[in-house]
Amino acid sequence: MIKSNVKKEFNCDIEKLWNIITDNTNYSWRSDLSKIEIIDDKHFIEYAKNNYPTYFTITSKEKLKEYKFDIENTNIKGNWIGIFKKLDNGNVLLDFTEKIETNNFIMKLLAKTYLNRQQKRYMKDLEKELNK
Repeated sequence: MIKSNVKKEFNCDIEKLWNIITDNTNYSWRSDLSKIEIIDDKHFIEYAKNNYPTYFTITSKEKLKEYKFDIENTNIKGNWIGIFKKLDNGNVLLDFTEKIETNNFIMKLLAKTYLNRQQKRYMKDLEKELNK
């Protein structure tokens, strides 16, 4: 299994951060997506800019604390865990961990780099959205 973890501290209200991340109807701030299709309260599909779909199943959503889902597309299968922690200084620490498996040899070689790049892009987009 290939694992990527990113942690970032934000100087903002935890509820605002939670709402941005968990609101799949508002994805315009995400530079990597063309759209999100919401199937029901537990399932959604993210489409990359090239319209490549990735399927998500929410497995846990504990408000202001934890957001987890399973991920699957034709190349990968895995899960993502997002932990939200209010710090003593008033900031919020986001701790995101993604674990995937792939049967594609090329993807195995590139997956760690790809995951790290995706998570950094996500955090950059998120920071930009928070600073609006």
